[in-house]
Amino acid sequence: MTPSIKTISPKMLAGKRLTMSLANIRTHELWKSFMPLRNTIGNTVNANRYSLQIYPDNYFTPFNPATEFEKWAAVEVSSFDNVPDDMETLIIPGGLYAVFEYKGNPANGSEAFKEIFTTWLPSSGYALDNRPHFEILGAKYQNGSDDSEEEIWIPIRLLDIR
Repeated sequence: MTPSIKTISPKMLAGKRLTMSLANIRTHELWKSFMPLRNTIGNTVNANRYSLQIYPDNYFTPFNPATEFEKWAAVEVSSFDNVPDDMETLIIPGGLYAVFEYKGNPANGSEAFKEIFTTWLPSSGYALDNRPHFEILGAKYQNGSDDSEEEIWIPIRLLDIR
């Protein structure tokens, strides 16, 4: 997998969040609560959905599947003016990202993440940055389909080689 490297400006999101771990995944519960209400959010930028993770410092070292993180189901908005009371808001800080195009069944996505973190990242000249990780689920995203497509955005920074 070869990513494109992109710098983004801050993005405003509105949606729902849950705390979970990989050992106690609650993604289905999160999206089930978000999807019926997503169209009540005003000022949406486009139809893309964001699946976003906020990991605590040192989440990956040492890696423990029971360590909790925050997961969001959200959409991008141009302002927070018309966000329903039962939704929350978040600003993704701007910065450098490695963007991977993933094609395949979302249920098999863990293999893509394994390759990103164990093969691509160690030889890339970049290190993980402590900002949100996210996937953009656009028009070609199809839950449960082998034909699904999504973008995986991994926050990175240049390695400090001194």
